Parts: sequence; C-alpha cells; structure tokens
Amino acid sequence: MVLEEKQASARQKTLTKELEWIRMSPKARQAKSKARVASFEKLAAEEAATRDTDVEITVPASRPLGDQVIDAEGLSKAFGDKLLFENLSFRLPPGGIVGIIGPNGAGKTTLFRMLVGQEESDTGSIKVGSTVDIGYVDQSRDSLDSEKTVFEEISGGHDTIQLGKRTVNARSYVAKFNFMGPDQQKKVGTLSGGERNRVHLAKLLRRGANLLLLDEPTNDLDVDTLRSLEEGIANFAGSVVVITHDRWFLDRLATHIIAFEGDGYVHVCEGNFDVYEQSRKERLGADADEPHRFRHKKLQQ
Repeated sequence: MVLEEKQASARQKTLTKELEWIRMSPKARQAKSKARVASFEKLAAEEAATRDTDVEITVPASRPLGDQVIDAEGLSKAFGDKLLFENLSFRLPPGGIVGIIGPNGAGKTTLFRMLVGQEESDTGSIKVGSTVDIGYVDQSRDSLDSEKTVFEEISGGHDTIQLGKRTVNARSYVAKFNFMGPDQQKKVGTLSGGERNRVHLAKLLRRGANLLLLDEPTNDLDVDTLRSLEEGIANFAGSVVVITHDRWFLDRLATHIIAFEGDGYVHVCEGNFDVYEQSRKERLGADADEPHRFRHKKLQQ
C-alpha cells in the first residue's frame, strides 16, 4: 500500500510538471530550454577543462628562426611637427623576449606597424630575416568575424585543434582564455574590447608563428590566464616583442627592453625591467626619480 502511494505521488508530481510546462508561454518555455542548454554547455566546458588540465596555453612555433630576425637601423618617425622617435636602431635576437615600454602616444604601436609593413619610417631601414613568420596581435582586433561565436572564431568549429604537434580539446583550449560554458556561444560582435582581446590572442597563439608581436596582450586577462600565457611565452621556441605596462611580466620574461623616454629618444637595454631601471638611474642620476611629463620633440624643418 505504501509503495502504491509513493508511485501515485511520483506520477502526480510528473503530471504537475508537465502541466506547468504546457501552461508556460512559448517565450517562457524557450527561456527555460536555453537555461538548460546553457547549464549543459557550462558543465561540458568545465569537464573538458578538468579533463585536460595539462593543456596550458601553448604557443607553437611555425619553423626554426635563422640568425637574422629583424634588424632596424636609424629609424625616425614624425606626424606633422611631432617627432615620435629618431635614430632608433636595434637587433631582435633569435629566442629573445623584448619588452617595449612608454606612455600612450609615445610611438610604440607605430613601431609595431612599421615592423609589419603597415607604416613606413621617415628615415632608416628595417630588414626582416628570410625565415621569419610574424604573428601580430594588434589593438584593433578588426580581423574578427562579428557573426561567429567565440568558440567558432577560435576553434573554427572543430571539436579538437592542433597546437604544434599536440591535438587538444577545443572547448578546453577556449576555456583557458576564460570563456567558460555559455560565454563560448556569445557572438563576437557583442563582445567587449577586453573579450575581443582574448579571442584575438587565442586565435593567434594556436595558428603558429616564430616572431610574435603582442600589443598589450595582458589587458583583461584573469590571473590564471595571465600566468598560463607567461608560461607559454617562456617556453616559446621563437622571438617575442611585447608592448605592456605590466612590470612583473617584464621582470620575469624580458631579455631586452626598448623604452620610449621622450624628446624623440628611445633607449635600448639588454636585460629585464629591473636592469633597465638601474640603467636609467645611472644615466639620469637624481633626475631619474623625479616625475616628469612625457614630451614629444618638435620636428626641425
């Protein structure tokens, strides 16, 4: 008797739920269905990320670099009567990680655009090695397809992706850039600037290159993703040039610093940010610790 009552009660609960579902408006039923799908996608992504915990942000190199990466000699660039920099010379070393620092508007992104041929220098020359494959993450993120989802844009819609010689779960890889569950189904056109940054970075790093130019790659990255990116760069079998304000990042990884110091002068230093700071104090003495406003040198006609 007790068993029959329990079975009847269970059937009643089932019927009640079915009636509630039928009485729902189409819009409400659709919302509830979407919520279940979103919950499933979140669990699937979390499960994939847990299953592939050894899949960190890997940066595959396209091919080995030769002795010449990029040699710049006597570069100058001005806009109107404003001189960004002059007589800038440097040589990017194979395997080097070069940090570019300076305030906004100093000319850092302009230098990147010159290195990839999007901007011409006023004087000087840039020579790119014959074995160099450049991967450039710029700040505009214009190359993203606004109609695709985050998952489609990064993975190409495939369940697995190739990172160098490794095949990894695509949803796990996307999750490494802090796109979990329903976030992977967002349309790219609806993303914030920081989210677009992460999508662009994820696409570039899986594609393969042997010279990476990264313009503010650490913006809007959570701590875990940032640390994973740092490990990926540290283990990358190529050269990296990074524009960033993240001192910890530069102290840990940089082998060279290119610093835009104002009045058209750019200082090139071998070592990390701490070495650069020591060099700056030796060059400027007591003035090194005094706050000063960045100035552009006036172009002499």
